[in-house]
Amino acid sequence: MDLEVWRVIAKSITMAIGGIGPAIAIGMIVSKAMEAIGRNPESGDKLFVPMLLGAAFAEAIAIYSLVVVFTL
Repeated sequence: MDLEVWRVIAKSITMAIGGIGPAIAIGMIVSKAMEAIGRNPESGDKLFVPMLLGAAFAEAIAIYSLVVVFTL
């Protein structure tokens, strides 16, 4: 196989693995936050900002994998 084919395969695997982890993490973060708000509705304002920060940090991992793909 050609070198360019291997480069495309490496990029696609990097994006697949780099996207699955943050997607699962964001789903778990939002799920637990909604569960906590469902149990105690008054805590919605207190949980919203930390939930968004956690989702943003998890999404940063996907952005790192995108940067790696651009450098390959």
